[in-house]
Amino acid sequence: MTTIVLASSNQKKLQELQAMLAGKAVTFVPQTNFNITDAVEDGQSFVANALIKAQHASRLTGLPALADDSGLEVDSLGGAPGIYSARFANIHGTGNSSDADNNALLLARLVGVPEAQRCARFRCAIVLVRTADDPLPVICEGTWEGSILAAEAGSNGFGYDPLFFVPTHGCASAQLSAVVKNSISHRAQALQLLLQRWPF
Repeated sequence: MTTIVLASSNQKKLQELQAMLAGKAVTFVPQTNFNITDAVEDGQSFVANALIKAQHASRLTGLPALADDSGLEVDSLGGAPGIYSARFANIHGTGNSSDADNNALLLARLVGVPEAQRCARFRCAIVLVRTADDPLPVICEGTWEGSILAAEAGSNGFGYDPLFFVPTHGCASAQLSAVVKNSISHRAQALQLLLQRWPF
């Protein structure tokens, strides 16, 4: 079986990826098992940051690596928080912000914005490299359209899930079961494309 490093230290994201990729004839190992610290994500797009993370993990382990970079884009905020989603409330500091702080800041920025103008989407880029210098990395993207609620709802998921309203299901992402979310989310869409182009 092929061993692939999951280039993430986000345990909830790791659980989602492993659940969605179950059944493949590969072993997925989180980069924390190799004592690898997170890469410096200084790219200007989700794809660029996912590529940075995948190459970083592959270079330090000598193994193929899979990385995901994803975030929330809110139209009335000009696409923010975007690539800064994980550190929205700490954008000028080091390290990510807590989910609670990010959600609180998002709600504060949208005070007074009417429901019709709260359109948003989750965007995900997944990159798979066979080696750190892979000349043809597999790059797949997915988007999940919705809007931002005025208050949090639900306790499943992570990140902005309690504030992301899913119009097809009439509830917040955090009110969906893991099975449902993992079949319709931005990450699920990107992974479905990846499975169609699976190189191993």
